[in-house]
Amino acid sequence: MLRDDGVMLLEGTTAIVTGAGSGIGAAAAQRFAVEGAGVVCADIRLARAQQTVDAIVDTGGRAIAVEVDVRSSVQNEAMVDIAVREFGGIDVAFFNAGTIRPGNAVKLSEQDWDVVMDTNVKSIFLGAKHVLPVMADGGGGSIINTASVSGLRGDPSGIAYGASKAAVVNLTRCLATDHAAQGIRVNCICPGVIDTPPVRRMLADDAAREQVGNSNLLDRIGLPSEIAAAAAWLASDESAFVTGEALVVDGGLTSRSVALNMGDPRPR
Repeated sequence: MLRDDGVMLLEGTTAIVTGAGSGIGAAAAQRFAVEGAGVVCADIRLARAQQTVDAIVDTGGRAIAVEVDVRSSVQNEAMVDIAVREFGGIDVAFFNAGTIRPGNAVKLSEQDWDVVMDTNVKSIFLGAKHVLPVMADGGGGSIINTASVSGLRGDPSGIAYGASKAAVVNLTRCLATDHAAQGIRVNCICPGVIDTPPVRRMLADDAAREQVGNSNLLDRIGLPSEIAAAAAWLASDESAFVTGEALVVDGGLTSRSVALNMGDPRPR
């Protein structure tokens, strides 16, 4: 599969993408394939992962679908084994799978807290546990984790999600610190509000979408392809001197002062 300019950032590499069945994961898997990677599309919903694979293969790319519950060490290990068996190694891992359960400390159930923490944080620990030795044996690689601007700021009724994404940011730094000597870079992306299925459900009416979009300096909600582009850069040698970073991709959402609640000074 060739880009229009003929340059492929990930030519000859193998990439794992979790949560590849929809949203950011599907967009990233397809972008990695466009950039020349063979892609292991992992998702708890095998049929959705296969849809992503079909889209990649239909345009000349290489990909396979794997059913994985990222909260399971055994299933993470199996995912890694499949990647090595099918493609010969692992150069890139985009640990993107995640979930959200709204609620504050009083209203959120303990079970929902555990689901969010296991899916958003423990999954990265388990994925890294099994991917890192393979990457080290291959001379290095790039791990990218999906964090969120919610891990950098406090959101109403987002105690579990915000705490989990803050943990992802520092887990990323710890992994980068521990494994730099093995040639492994570890970074995370902190998306703002992106047009994914969960966001569409939360912002079901046009007025809500417009209000949230207007909170960004760029006056719109972001696209999964824009996060995928950032992931492709972090996966590639173009970012060879970048590790331990939390890359914010939020349309300027976190750049705005709370004082802007008093008025919008942007030129029109």
